[in-house]
Amino acid sequence: MFSNIFTIRHFQQSCKVLIVGGGSGGCTMAAKLAKYGHNVIVLEPNDMHYYQPLFTLIGGGMKTLAQACRPTKAVLPKRTIWIQDKVLNFHPECNKVTTFRGDTINYDFMLVAIGLQLKYDKILGLKEGLKDKNSGICTNYSSEYVEKTYKVIQNFNEGNAIFTFPNTPVKCPGAPQKIVYIFEDFLQKKGIRDKANVIYKTSTPAIFGVKKYANRLEYICETRNIIVDLRQNLIKIDSKKKEATFELLDQQNKTITTEYSLLHVTPPMAPPDVLIKSILGNENGYLDVDPYTLRHKVYNNIFGIGDCTSCPTSKTLAAVAAQSKIVLKNMINTMNGKELIDKYDGYTSCPLITGYNKCILAEFNYKLEPLETFPIDQGNELRSMFKMKNNILPFVYWNLMVNGYWNGPKSIRKILHLGLEKKI
Repeated sequence: MFSNIFTIRHFQQSCKVLIVGGGSGGCTMAAKLAKYGHNVIVLEPNDMHYYQPLFTLIGGGMKTLAQACRPTKAVLPKRTIWIQDKVLNFHPECNKVTTFRGDTINYDFMLVAIGLQLKYDKILGLKEGLKDKNSGICTNYSSEYVEKTYKVIQNFNEGNAIFTFPNTPVKCPGAPQKIVYIFEDFLQKKGIRDKANVIYKTSTPAIFGVKKYANRLEYICETRNIIVDLRQNLIKIDSKKKEATFELLDQQNKTITTEYSLLHVTPPMAPPDVLIKSILGNENGYLDVDPYTLRHKVYNNIFGIGDCTSCPTSKTLAAVAAQSKIVLKNMINTMNGKELIDKYDGYTSCPLITGYNKCILAEFNYKLEPLETFPIDQGNELRSMFKMKNNILPFVYWNLMVNGYWNGPKSIRKILHLGLEKKI
């Protein structure tokens, strides 16, 4: 008689550097660290890697999902070890992590780059509405649903078109309103703009955090008759009645319910649960790093990059690029017992697409001061900036950034401004 009991083998691996997460930050840092000859393990469960800044263009019908993804195996450097698994628990006190499959990975140094999770369940009725092809509900924030957005836009004929921004930090915080401008431009081209109420409902107290760009965006909304409702947060959807309920954040226990024909939802977001429950997170669950060195405030051999960190800057791919150079230098210095000299200034960028051929390139730092690369006023809607967003930046990402060769435009900015800091 043969027993039906079998033993599951659990493995232990060790490495110089463990990178938890193989998204933009993890991939970029794997490429950089591999060039130093370090033994690098990347822990990443997904077999496809997405260039998420293209999702807005996919939602507007300008790009395809196939153009935004490549196999994870193709973007990770060959000199690293990829373990296709997910972290279950962090054990920083003994320099190891355990995985969902029961394996243990020991490390000398660790980089956490696990991004944010989308919390669809925080909005009642959202998941059901996204799955219903006739609900008029869409979102650009997921590879699973992004292709639905353009179909919903094409099927729109009249009524309220509502676009939302949740009451949480989000990745690419300009994206919730980019699709507003693309949609409005679509209606103009289709000749049915007069049949739509285009409404942007945001939980934030202003349309954008940097005054220079906010002023321009407010002007665009006014001239294009886009209604902006501040401090409103989507909490419930009835996709059968096509009604959306919002809480009024400045009025206690007050809500309003609005009918819609189209509803583009930016879901609430949060750090992954494994980080929230870990001692590595701060009170809000974000990896608790020094905002300038990006090293953990307690564990000196742990660094972070990207959306999962506590850095108080807009969570964008441009921020990851700028952070990557600082993280690399500071990790190498830590390995060699040296002081951390390089500091991250909070640089981030948001190409604010305002139509099918126009873009405002917002760039700024921790102080919310414009930090523009080009010697022109980037607060204007420019065709050149749209072409850069549409054509140049994807090329830079796939050919330079994930291969460890792109650190953001700081050096270009110095050249274009003759080494002088641009005052705006």
